[in-house]
Amino acid sequence: MIDTNIYNSYFESLIQGKRNDCRLIVEGLIHDHHSVEGIYSDLFQPSLYQVGEYWERNLISVATEHMATAITESLMILMQPGIFATERVGKKAVIASVAGEYHQVGAKMVADIFEMNGWDGFFLGGNTPEKELIRFIDQNKPDVIGLSLTIFFNYPVLISGIQRIRHYFDDIPLIVGGQAFKWGGRTDTLGQFKETYYLDSIGELNRFF
Repeated sequence: MIDTNIYNSYFESLIQGKRNDCRLIVEGLIHDHHSVEGIYSDLFQPSLYQVGEYWERNLISVATEHMATAITESLMILMQPGIFATERVGKKAVIASVAGEYHQVGAKMVADIFEMNGWDGFFLGGNTPEKELIRFIDQNKPDVIGLSLTIFFNYPVLISGIQRIRHYFDDIPLIVGGQAFKWGGRTDTLGQFKETYYLDSIGELNRFF
């Protein structure tokens, strides 16, 4: 776990736009042998969730929210040496944000964790059209599919995407997650779909490794 004081210092620097201070904190954690997964699950993910909560409560502007997201994405580059050093295990994961969903940091973290565990993590980015996602899955035959949802109002699009995936691929495990579920996205609806799992945090990915 990351010390609370370190987290709080990082979060304050993040919402103030102090990119270099954030970088120094992350480099310190790497130097102290914190794992990629630990930094993602104990620093990046909760800080972005907190940023989202601040925005929902009108404590910060949308510009600040976008800035914090951009800083986080830039810091993820520091994780690269620890992500691609693992021997390949011959498995694939296709990870995307649903159509109309432009937030992609969480999905990229998930793809990175798969890569860190020796998988090929195909990250398709934000706003992935259903048709193109289906085509990519068909071409690459992944062992796992992941969909990310940040905005609650895009929930019907997520359900539509799952229905379409299950129409063509009914036996590939499908994982779903994202900040939308913190704001009312219904996880019980996912139970109607075969091999479809809601993951509350990045740490829950361990069940696949």
